[in-house]
Amino acid sequence: MDVEKTHSNIDTLGLGKQHLIQSYAPNLVIERGEGCHLYAENGKHYLDFMSGIGVNALGHAHPRVVRILKEQINTLIHCSNLYASRYQAPLAEHLARISGLQRVFFTNSGTESVEGAVKITKIYGHNIDPKKYEIVALNGSFGGRTLGAVSVTGQPKHRAPVEPIIPGVKFVDPNDISGLEAAVCEQTAGILFEPILGEGGIVSINREFAARAAALSKQYDTLLVFDEIQSGLGRTGKHFSFQWWNEGSEEQIQPDIVVTAKPLASGLPLGAIIANERASATITPGSHGSTFGGNVLACRVALEFLVLLEDLLPEILEKGAYFSEQLTKLIDKYDFVEGFRGRGLMCGLNLTVPGSSVVTQCQNRGFLINCTAGTVLRFLPPYIIERAHIDALVATLDEIFRQGPPD
Repeated sequence: MDVEKTHSNIDTLGLGKQHLIQSYAPNLVIERGEGCHLYAENGKHYLDFMSGIGVNALGHAHPRVVRILKEQINTLIHCSNLYASRYQAPLAEHLARISGLQRVFFTNSGTESVEGAVKITKIYGHNIDPKKYEIVALNGSFGGRTLGAVSVTGQPKHRAPVEPIIPGVKFVDPNDISGLEAAVCEQTAGILFEPILGEGGIVSINREFAARAAALSKQYDTLLVFDEIQSGLGRTGKHFSFQWWNEGSEEQIQPDIVVTAKPLASGLPLGAIIANERASATITPGSHGSTFGGNVLACRVALEFLVLLEDLLPEILEKGAYFSEQLTKLIDKYDFVEGFRGRGLMCGLNLTVPGSSVVTQCQNRGFLINCTAGTVLRFLPPYIIERAHIDALVATLDEIFRQGPPD
């Protein structure tokens, strides 16, 4: 059967409504991508300012990624973690080196990485004292949609439907140092947060809060976990966004665990739990595993991504600064545009009104963006985005805003 021919004339969205579990509500069928553009079934093309929610950092159909994929598919795709494969250990070494940590466990997604970090944290606490099982996380945070990840997600709308959840999770407000000090105690096994809250509205954690979390982690012998799934691997102009806290500072803030995923394998499912020796020692043979995590194909692509990333980091800083400058001009023009958030190419424009209609209007004009936390327009473009693309988007936002506050 010719699969391409058989499925070329189907009603994709209609069939999806019939047979897919309705966790998403897509209104667009994407057929192919090239560079920063996506091409849809309706014949239109779109400038992609979301890159698959931060996944396609190299854009679409990057020639070096395509070449690596073709080569590796003809050799070996998967052999299970019962055997070693050529690219997994070199990838682990690279991630350890750029993070300042020592060891890596490979997963299939960001959610799975958070889930594993929660497990490591709880084992670490239990090994000290069975009563040491609490985790401190942040209000507004997003860890993922599996049970453990939802349990450390600071958004009641995600937790409520699956309660009772994992016990012992406390939430404090971002950058609330006094709240953090009140929450951390002898029963705390871990402190977990995103350096920049993505789904929470592009909220940056300041250095003072991070430094206090690190100090409390040492004081109470807990694990400090940074969730860099959305903000890591170059998105802010450094390998990991927590490294900005150490810029020009003698006192370095270093986590016990960093979790990452999204752009790591340029669109293939791959995540990682990167840990120091202290945290890694909690996992012994047979105590954790993954069938697909760290498969040969994804690891080879990830190594290529990390090589390309080195040359892109300075460009991300330059393009991020330009993007921020252009978006800030809209703040000065419209009273319902409240402020710019983020760093590098993880950008948010906070409105005083709901932003979902702006997302729809942008899509109608050929731009794919997103709204998070209700009022924050979120932009996670590919790292190869060009100034002309940014100018075109900002001009479109200006045109939309001239019509008055969004509904």
